[in-house]
Amino acid sequence: MGNFLGQPILSVPVANVGRMAFLRLFVFLLLAPVLAVQAVRVRRATPRLPGAAGPTEGTIGAGVPMRVAVLGESTVDGVGAPTHTEALTGRLAAALAKAVPGREVRWQAVGRTGASAQDVLRELVPRLQAADVLVVALGVNDAMELHSAARFRRDLLAIVVGVRRRLGDVPVVLAGVPPLGSFPALPRPLRDVLGARAAALDQAARELTWLSGVSYVPFAPGLLHDGLFAEDRFHPGPAGYRTWAAALAEGLPAVTVSRHPGEPPPPI
Repeated sequence: MGNFLGQPILSVPVANVGRMAFLRLFVFLLLAPVLAVQAVRVRRATPRLPGAAGPTEGTIGAGVPMRVAVLGESTVDGVGAPTHTEALTGRLAAALAKAVPGREVRWQAVGRTGASAQDVLRELVPRLQAADVLVVALGVNDAMELHSAARFRRDLLAIVVGVRRRLGDVPVVLAGVPPLGSFPALPRPLRDVLGARAAALDQAARELTWLSGVSYVPFAPGLLHDGLFAEDRFHPGPAGYRTWAAALAEGLPAVTVSRHPGEPPPPI
């Protein structure tokens, strides 16, 4: 397609995109030695916290059962919290029980520290039990491993497909990827590089909402002050999990639709 001067309309934008991609690659190669040193220092200096203790499933509230499963990486494993009731899944169940009276929220946490989206698909999806709504919390490890947005989107799509083959046409909620560019444990320029990668993966997750029954809840900006981090200054502490869970609960289908998951349809 050409313009009135006979020049390709897309030639300038495409050229600019190519130059920008080359510039980003050039800058990354220049910074690579610095980034490698910083990554090693962060790994050595950051305390290794265990996953949450106690049962990975439980029940809260009373009434019509609503089964909630949370699938993902270290935040679903509960790193930074003493028990799963004080970590993301337990806090999410408590928030839902409060937001949707008359429901018995049955929760399960299926997470592994260090897991990428591909790891979750291969290792954790087969462990899921029946659920009425599924929350997926991923992206930090994929960003740390510098996975592309296209790969992350493809892996998330495969997770949605795999989950629905196992559980049926369950609603899936994609939690926003935490903004690594604001994590206090990461020095600059490592923080900037990982922050840009996390933002790209977050956008990739958001793009999957074109799928029927898939929604997205952005990461709450209020989660990023010091009082909400665990001692490693990388994972949420109990207060951080409570704040994040409250933001997630507001976007769950159990709260936003008139007929809650697990509830029988009204009589015809």
